[in-house]
Amino acid sequence: MFDKTRTGRMDLFGFSALWDFMQRWRALFQQYDRDRSGSISGTELHQALAQMGYNLSPQFAETLVRRFSVRGPRPGIQLDRFIQVCTQLQSMTQVFRERDTNMSGNIRLNYEDFLSGAIVRLM
Repeated sequence: MFDKTRTGRMDLFGFSALWDFMQRWRALFQQYDRDRSGSISGTELHQALAQMGYNLSPQFAETLVRRFSVRGPRPGIQLDRFIQVCTQLQSMTQVFRERDTNMSGNIRLNYEDFLSGAIVRLM
């Protein structure tokens, strides 16, 4: 995500941007971890993502929680998984925006185009 040259390496500016993003995501996580349990619920995740500008349904946020939660005594998403969700959403949003040239919020692509965008951004 921060490898702007697509070389598999991050320069100092990329690392600085990554550090800045991580600090903002940590602060946002702590803002919504109101009970200081170390994890946030689907409702809290939905609110955090809305604050970041994502117009997603509460059901989608719950799906993310189910997918990214670590099995254990504390339900919800912990900080490391929250950052993972944020980076993946940001990467996937960038792929979408590159194809949504008229900014309509809708794109049309075939399966291979979808996979190509996902592989480039997520793997």
